[in-house]
Amino acid sequence: MALASTPQLRPRNPNFSSGPCAKRPGWALDALGDAALGRSHRAKGPKAKLAEVITRSAAILGLPADWRLGIVPASDTGAVEMALWSLLGACPVDILAFESFSATWATDIVKQLKLADATVLEAPYGKLPDLARVNPAHDLVLAWNGTTSGVRLPNADFIAADRAGLVICDATSAAFAMDLPWEKLDVVTWSWQKALGGEAAHGMLALSPRAVERLLTHKPAWPMPKIFRLTSGGKLTEGIFKGETINTPSMLCAEDALDGLRWAESIGGLPALKARSEANLAAIAAFVAAGGNFGFLAADPAIRSCTSVCLTITAPWFTALDAAGQAEAAKQIAALLEKEGVAYDIAGYRDAPPGLRIWAGATVELADIQALLPWLDWAARQIETQRAQKVA
Repeated sequence: MALASTPQLRPRNPNFSSGPCAKRPGWALDALGDAALGRSHRAKGPKAKLAEVITRSAAILGLPADWRLGIVPASDTGAVEMALWSLLGACPVDILAFESFSATWATDIVKQLKLADATVLEAPYGKLPDLARVNPAHDLVLAWNGTTSGVRLPNADFIAADRAGLVICDATSAAFAMDLPWEKLDVVTWSWQKALGGEAAHGMLALSPRAVERLLTHKPAWPMPKIFRLTSGGKLTEGIFKGETINTPSMLCAEDALDGLRWAESIGGLPALKARSEANLAAIAAFVAAGGNFGFLAADPAIRSCTSVCLTITAPWFTALDAAGQAEAAKQIAALLEKEGVAYDIAGYRDAPPGLRIWAGATVELADIQALLPWLDWAARQIETQRAQKVA
């Protein structure tokens, strides 16, 4: 079996990681030259920068004027946990679990918070749970986009406009790439290192008036760690939503977040960000449709993510392998692409079915996606040949 010919075109930026994600086009370290380093984050100038992250984020995303948005510790995970620990327990809760992170929220709710009236609505990778089972009288916890499964919610029709419960939405791989139905949500979280390619460890927490009311009227049955506290003396800690962070933030990371936000504004805001991401998905869809070695983990086009695109490997030699063989072969394909310097960090998530995961958010150039795709087939054929030679 002859080795496949090597593609001639290479991505200019081979960074396709799903987090931290690729920097915006043209990014360079000197973009952070105005960072307020060596300063107290409580000083006027640095605090103004943190407040600017909040105001620019809210403007780009179209956050309703009566919502509050703050910077919180520990990335999106910290923001989600803060919401779960602070808000749940007032009524029964439904959890949509259809990939790794949403399954983690379900585990935390059932096994850590030990809520007996929790209903986990599950689905395997590549699919969504039965959304008709969502009870509007219950709180609802969901991920808008399944970062590890490549599945997104197609709309919010299953969420009742007159719902009694709160909707807590992990939107970290959806924000700045998809429309979020703010009128159907009550808590929305994301992190800096996803769609705009910022540096890690900082989360964003957006609260609707209904969520604020719950905070002020509901006292959780468990002790509340300081890092999760959003109220003090029965009142909302308003400073969190004005740039006064609970713990010490990185002003270098804040400067990087501002750089990404300014870039987003410069290209046309959310409509442009969505268009770039959807164009990347369309290129991958055309590649898959042309036939070859790959398919989508999300078989239904209506629920395919335009950011964390998860591919299965459909080549006959691959599907003939047992589960362990498939897992190893998928790792070999990803490792070969990394060795060639054409794609870093695109192995499928460790708990997902064997395959590849390509971040296709707005900071990734369409030309780089187009240059990458022939390399996927090349790598699959290379590994097929190598494995066949070993057997022979």
